[in-house]
Amino acid sequence: MDGTVLGLYLLATFIGGTTTGIAGFAMGLVVSGVWLHIITPMQTAALIVGYALLSQTFTIWKLRHTLSWRKVMPFIVGGAVGVPLGTMLLAYINPAYLRIGIGVLLVLYSIYGLAKPAFKPIQAGVPADTGIGFLNGLLGGMTGLGGIVVTVWVQLRGLPKDVQRGIFQPVILAAQAMTALSLALAGAYTTETVKLYLYGIPALATGVWIGLKLYGKLDEAAFRKVILVLLLISGFSLVVPASFVAGLFAMIR
Repeated sequence: MDGTVLGLYLLATFIGGTTTGIAGFAMGLVVSGVWLHIITPMQTAALIVGYALLSQTFTIWKLRHTLSWRKVMPFIVGGAVGVPLGTMLLAYINPAYLRIGIGVLLVLYSIYGLAKPAFKPIQAGVPADTGIGFLNGLLGGMTGLGGIVVTVWVQLRGLPKDVQRGIFQPVILAAQAMTALSLALAGAYTTETVKLYLYGIPALATGVWIGLKLYGKLDEAAFRKVILVLLLISGFSLVVPASFVAGLFAMIR
């Protein structure tokens, strides 16, 4: 890997870390647009999961005063059932169609949310949270997008920003831990991948630190907008064909 490519890799890692620090998710969305053009898909997946475990653990620790296992466990229990079922359904469902469908829904939801000043909070209990955890795991098992459903759900619940992150980040961490185990069994963590991981830790740590500082300056309304914008970008990234993105990247280079 030459200096220019390494620089792109580290820059993407830094921006991904900053995004995680601010919003608590979406690192994979940020970095994959660059990484997939300079390293292999397997390395990209392994590094996203590896960095997510590091950054999510750190940010959850920093926000530990908001963590309530009583609130988090229904989502994790539901997800533990949904993830393997979603993986099994991959043999019968075309994930490309599913990604487009989810992408359209995210775009519509985000545009509506950005245009509307605020949602009327949804009142729900443990059964609903467990069901959302199941759907979140089901989608994660089929598409790798563990965390999207629960992130939207806590927004609809109208919870304070710290409480939102205290719920969806542990759920994402649990999903990433299961994914990391699967990748490790598949031999994804090669010597070259581990080297890249170590190279990127300082950039990631710096980005997360800056992101957390910026997060502390956001009020509830600003945080809501940040989440909606990231969900909007996530939706577009699912709808826009990868070949189109690759063409744009080639033109830029």
